[in-house]
Parts: sequence; structure tokens; C-alpha cells
Amino acid sequence: MFVMRPARPGDREAFAELLLARCEWMELRGIPSWRPSADDLVAMCDNPYGDVWVMEDEDGRMVGRTTVQPQGAPWWTAAERAEPAFYLSTTVTHPGFRRWKPGTLIAWWAVNRAAEQGARWVRRDCLEPGLLRYYRSQGFTLVREVEWKRHRRYLLQRRAERLDLPQVRTEPR
Repeated sequence: MFVMRPARPGDREAFAELLLARCEWMELRGIPSWRPSADDLVAMCDNPYGDVWVMEDEDGRMVGRTTVQPQGAPWWTAAERAEPAFYLSTTVTHPGFRRWKPGTLIAWWAVNRAAEQGARWVRRDCLEPGLLRYYRSQGFTLVREVEWKRHRRYLLQRRAERLDLPQVRTEPR
């Protein structure tokens, strides 16, 4: 059983440890890591807008975190940004929990929550082809590729729908 709940300032230390573990995992595989952005990502645990969520296991260990926002980044078109959607970003999971697929559970939680709250889509983007494949395995469809500030971005979306997720519950805000 996992719990999704809003991040709190007290989560900084646990998230810093999770992020370090993920950075080491990425670097060992030759994947660009989040290390240069670590301080900014950890600071997001202060969560002044209520858009940062953490996933914990039943023992209270932080397994992952994500940001869920109602507004899309500028690489989405104005028409797309006008549609009711959740935008996922900065999803990070602890590699030690891989067998439970927390990244997939977080994505599916967002798909379900979006449907509950009347959004039509869950959208996300990535820079790495490996993440593109991973997100597609979660049911996301590639909308298009864009060049943004000398980076190729893959834009993906999945229709919001009610999913049966007995292994994930949401703690109210």
C-alpha cells in the first residue's frame, strides 16, 4: 500500500536522500542526472502552491514525488493549454523500490485523479528517448516532438480516466 500526499517542508531530508539515490543510479548508467538541479528540487518540498506530491510506503518511507500542475509549459500550444489537463513534471522515484513500479503508480494515480477532478488529459514531457519509451509503457501517447532552447522535447499525453488503484490512496490536503 502506498499513500500520495502533498509535500511538506519536513520532507526535504527524505527527498534529498531519494534524489541522491536516483542521481547515482542515473550516473552509473551514463544518463544525465538531476544533480545540478538538486537544491531547487529539494526546495520544492516547501510546496507553497500545493502542487508537489510525495508517495510513501506503509512504513512512511518516501518512495517518490511528482509535481502536478493545471497549466502547461510554453511548448504546449495555446489550444492544448486551454484544455482541462494535469501536467506532470519532476517525477522522481527511489531506485530501491523499482519492483513496485512507483513511477507507473504515480502516473496512474495522476490519470485517476485528473478524471476525478474533471480534467480531460494528463500531459508530460521528457528529453530522453528512454523516458519516452517508459512513459509510453504507462499508456501515454506521443503528441509531437519540439525543439525548445536547443533541446528536443517529447510531448506526451494520456486521456484522464478512472482507474482501480487499490494499492494507492490519497491523503487529503
